[in-house]
Amino acid sequence: MTKITVAKGDGIGPEIMDATLRILKAAGAQLDIDEIDVGEKVYLAGNTAGISKEAWETIRRNKIFLKAPITTPQGGGYKSLNVTTRKTLGLFANVRPCKSLYPYISTKHPEMDVVIVRENEEDLYAGIEHQQTDEVVQCLKLISRPGCEKIITYAFEYAKKFGRKKVTCFTKDNIMKQTDGLFHKVFDEIAAKYPEIENEHWIVDIGAAKLADTPEVFDVIVMPNLYGDILSDVAAQITGSVGLAGSSNIGHDHAMFEAIHGSAPRRAGQNMANPSGLLQGAILMLQHIGQSDIAAKVQNAWLKTMEDGIHTYDVYDEKVSTKKVGTKEFADAVIANLGQVPQHLKKVEYKNAGAIEIPKHKRRPRAEKVLVGVDVFVDWEGTDPDIIGAKLQEMNTDVLNLTMITNRGVKVWPNGFDETFCTDHWRCRFSAVDGKKASKEDIIEVLTKGVENGIDTIKTENLYTFDGVRGYSLGQGQ
Repeated sequence: MTKITVAKGDGIGPEIMDATLRILKAAGAQLDIDEIDVGEKVYLAGNTAGISKEAWETIRRNKIFLKAPITTPQGGGYKSLNVTTRKTLGLFANVRPCKSLYPYISTKHPEMDVVIVRENEEDLYAGIEHQQTDEVVQCLKLISRPGCEKIITYAFEYAKKFGRKKVTCFTKDNIMKQTDGLFHKVFDEIAAKYPEIENEHWIVDIGAAKLADTPEVFDVIVMPNLYGDILSDVAAQITGSVGLAGSSNIGHDHAMFEAIHGSAPRRAGQNMANPSGLLQGAILMLQHIGQSDIAAKVQNAWLKTMEDGIHTYDVYDEKVSTKKVGTKEFADAVIANLGQVPQHLKKVEYKNAGAIEIPKHKRRPRAEKVLVGVDVFVDWEGTDPDIIGAKLQEMNTDVLNLTMITNRGVKVWPNGFDETFCTDHWRCRFSAVDGKKASKEDIIEVLTKGVENGIDTIKTENLYTFDGVRGYSLGQGQ
C-alpha cells in the first residue's frame, strides 16, 4: 500500500479524477489516499499561492502527488501552482510520452512513439524579468550545470530502463552559445557514458520542424524548459490529441503526476470530459511506485477501450468510433475491459518496476575565476552611437577602457552601420587593457565617472574567464 496525495482541482478536474480513481481501485491499485484542496477556491479565499501550509505538509510527507488540472485566476498577482510545485519540490524532470493510437485516433503520424524529457526548474521559467528603459525589458535565461546534468542523466537512464535506442538533444546553441551551449556540452559529456544508446543533437528550430514532419525518427528527446514546454504539447497534439496525454514530474525525493491539459471550466459538470490524460498520468505514477503490473493492466484496458471505438466527444470520429460516451461511461468501459488486451494496438508489458534513480549532484572543483571587464548597461535616448561612445570614453580608467557598444546585441560602436536601428538600451563593454587584472574597485571607478558625467547606468554584468575560458558572449558583428 502506497500513501499518495490527491487534488481534484478545478473545472473538469473533480470529474476526471473521480473517473481515474474508480478505474485504479477496480484494477486493484494499492493506494492510501490523502485528499487536499488546491487551486481556484484556495486562491479566491485569499491565498495567492493557491495552496495551504497544511496541504504542503501532506504533499511533502507522502511524496507522491496525483493532481487534476487547476484554474489560476487572472490578474491579482496569483502564482502558477504548477510552476511553484515543480520548483519547490525540486521536480527537475517533466516526462511526456507521446504515442500514436492510429487508426483509432486520427493522426498523420501512425508510427509515432516519442518521449519528451523536459528540464523543469530553470531556463527562462526562472521568471526573472525587469523593465530597464522606456523601450526595453529583459528576461534572464538561467541554465546551470547541475540542472543540465540532472535532466540529461535522467533522459539516458529512462532510455536504458525502458529499452529505448536513441536520445536526441535540442538546443539553440548556434545563437545562445553560453546557456544552450552549456546544455549541449553536458549532453555530449553524459552521452559518452552510455555508448550502447545512440545520441544526436539538433538545433531546435530544424529539430522542431523534423518532429512535426517525421516524428518516427525520434525516440527520447531531452531539452531545456521552454523548448520542452512548447514541443511536448506539439508532440502530444500530432499524436491525435493533447487531451490523451499525461505527464510525470520527477525529483530526487518527490513526484507529481497529471494530465497536460487545462481545467476546461466551460465543460465542467457536464459529464463530457475525457479522463484519459489524467489516467495516463496515473499509469505513470503506478510505474513509479512499483505497481507496474497494475499499470499495465489499466493501460491495456484503456487501449482496448480506445480500440473498441468507445470515445468521448473530443476524439469521437464517426469513421472509427462506435459509441460516444461521457466521462463516467468511459470509465465504466475501461473497468469492463480490465484483464483484457488490445487486439490491434500493441499491448504493454511494464517489466521494470520502480522509480528511476540518478545520483545527486556533486560540485566539481571550482575553476580559476578572473575578472577581465564589465558590461555597463545604459539608458540613453539618443540614436547616434558615436555620440554616446564619446561620452562613455570619459569613463575610461587606467585599467578598464570602453571597447564596444551594442544595441540589442548588435555591435554599433566602433565602426557600426548607419542602417542599424537602435533603442534606448545600450550595452557598453569596458575591458581590461594591456593584460591588466581588473578589480571590483576598478568597476566602481568606472561607474563613479559615469555618475559624474550624467550617464544613466541601469545594470552591470561583470566579465570573467574560468580557467582561462571566456565566460561571456561577444557582440554580433565582432
